[in-house]
Amino acid sequence: MTTSLFMRIRDCFPADMNKTLLETPDGVRFSYRDANEWSSRYAAALYAAGARKGDRVAVQVDKSPSALFLYLGCIRAGLVYLPLNTAYQAQELAYFLEDASPVVIVCQPERKAEMDEIARVTVAATVFSLGADGQGTIKDAASRDGTDFAPVPCADDDLAAILYTSGTTGKPKGAMMTQMNLWSNGRTLVDLWGFTSGDTLLHALPIFHTHGLFIACHCVMISGASMIFLPKFDREQVIAALPRATVMMGVPTFYVRLLAGKDFDAALVSNMRLFISGSAPLLPETFANFHARTGHYLLERYGMTEIGMATSNPLDGDRIIHTVGPALPDVEVRVCDDQGQVLAQGEVGVLEVRGPNVFAGYWKMPEKTREEFRKDGFFITGDIALIDDKGYVHIVGRAKDLVISGGFNIYPKEIETEIDKMAGVLESAVIGVPHPDFGEAVVAIVVLQGESTLTGEEIINYIKTLMANFKVPKQVFFVDELPRNAMGKVQKNVLRDQFSTVF
Repeated sequence: MTTSLFMRIRDCFPADMNKTLLETPDGVRFSYRDANEWSSRYAAALYAAGARKGDRVAVQVDKSPSALFLYLGCIRAGLVYLPLNTAYQAQELAYFLEDASPVVIVCQPERKAEMDEIARVTVAATVFSLGADGQGTIKDAASRDGTDFAPVPCADDDLAAILYTSGTTGKPKGAMMTQMNLWSNGRTLVDLWGFTSGDTLLHALPIFHTHGLFIACHCVMISGASMIFLPKFDREQVIAALPRATVMMGVPTFYVRLLAGKDFDAALVSNMRLFISGSAPLLPETFANFHARTGHYLLERYGMTEIGMATSNPLDGDRIIHTVGPALPDVEVRVCDDQGQVLAQGEVGVLEVRGPNVFAGYWKMPEKTREEFRKDGFFITGDIALIDDKGYVHIVGRAKDLVISGGFNIYPKEIETEIDKMAGVLESAVIGVPHPDFGEAVVAIVVLQGESTLTGEEIINYIKTLMANFKVPKQVFFVDELPRNAMGKVQKNVLRDQFSTVF
């Protein structure tokens, strides 16, 4: 049987294709028929631009219904979708484009001239635009094409997406997600979280990220449900939409902000059946306050770019704070020591994952891929964990110095490299410290050279010109020297303790 990720998802669309797939805050509704027809138009437009099965399409656009339909058009045409955070700056984009060599790039209209120039020096690609209002040159091209583009069959191990994630060298790595990676994870989560065609998901997440696109949108489409599609998390819009929703997915920051006002209470969410939290650790006080206010226990789960979702607290059963639940039904997890020896229940080590959700490797990095996998197929996540007697996974730390701020992954080395280049800087260390809103905030600890008068504000403003805003340090602190162990390695744990209460 010839099939693909797109064909499998479309086969799940409701019999009544006029059913609402998504609704925007201003009340505009788009049906499953619209999704099917516009995916065909976008697929045809991409094909006309020279994109063929297996080619990459890089997309850096604002969240909109058209952006979702463009994604569907990509996988309909057998293309490899490459979503890019809208906050990425020119230097970052140049790296992604040179590395992935997309045939087509779709960007925000206001950045098209900039993207044209970046593409000119990095990759031979056709550049289109797509705005938050759904208008742009890709929409114009799609409007000229028909609605009968035949879906391109794909093997289960054909690529569906490349997702860039932080690397230990400071350079992001492209995680290759296959057709089966994305399909299996969506299908499993629909069952695990009880999604049905009667659900309405409140969608306030970005869709350049695994959480918002492959988890949230796939769960809706695979179950034939509907969603209220907000451009971003806006507290007033979320409060207004909650009475009509049944499920919400969010990062802990969302729930902290909802709890900040007295208008968020049990009566407001009486129609809700499930709140899911992920992409960053959930604080115990948030978990407790949320239950006290609403009667709902937040369902925390665990995933990462390379594996989608791997564990989840149960829909029916105990949702235990400080845990991310047991492994998904089709996923295996274990905890190992540094040599890969499996540890006993309750022992702390590195979490490893195996299953149909686990990515195919890093784009053009075969050696790095081999380093991250055991010979028996388990992926080494780098997260420090233990598994208790119930099979629940407890994440107790991160082996890699990753910072997760507001649900976004940030690798300190990338920021440190740029700070260290600045005149007057001897060295720097970038860490994440607790923050009441973002979970963690980026902080830079800097040692200056000699008589340098460089200020924290100057460092912050410089980094703003190079990197996405979520990577920019919230504060800069100056010290005479960085703490080091006997091997000369900077002791970031000491710095995290020292600056843990700055927010």
